[in-house]
Amino acid sequence: IFPSKYIHIGGDECPKTSWKNSDECQEIIKKNGLKDEHEFQSYFIQRIEKYLNSKGREIIGWDEILEGGLAPNATVMSWRGFDGGVAAAQSKHKVIMTPGEFCYFDHYQGEPDTEPLSIGGYTSVAKVYQFDPVPATLKADERQYVLGAQGNVWTEYMPDNKQVEYMVFPRIDALSEVLWTNAENKDYVRFCSILPEQFKRYDVQ
Repeated sequence: IFPSKYIHIGGDECPKTSWKNSDECQEIIKKNGLKDEHEFQSYFIQRIEKYLNSKGREIIGWDEILEGGLAPNATVMSWRGFDGGVAAAQSKHKVIMTPGEFCYFDHYQGEPDTEPLSIGGYTSVAKVYQFDPVPATLKADERQYVLGAQGNVWTEYMPDNKQVEYMVFPRIDALSEVLWTNAENKDYVRFCSILPEQFKRYDVQ
């Protein structure tokens, strides 16, 4: 059904209170010598990874999969800032940078009073253009593990495709330049000057 080499397993925003109050979960923790619920999550992630690896696949998970110990071959998507991606790269794991403050296109892109209702946050086109997916804190040999970045758009507050397109464009253009243009060639003023021509292409669609 899913021919991709990579399988994204999620792994984010798992409330651990229910595991703490579950006799069955606590029995698994005790049986496997796990320290706490964080290691319990890691135990589960590593079991899933082992299974998918046996099928010739690799897992991707949000940066919460770092909690309790990272599965051996996992790729990390760092959404809660850069720290998770940095930690993964320093451990020689592949990373996709997608920090919310730069890459979440469901955030407002203008003053909330003048924009359609959104989930919150503020991520302007200029903010996206400032994004550098490879943190300076990484050493030269660690930077190779940053595969790239991803823009995200969650649609809880978007009733139709028209609204999705409004939220994605032109911020996706800014992210494209960030990822496909050498740093020395980046110029926000130049970028803004070519957007009107890009808007014509949007209108054709």
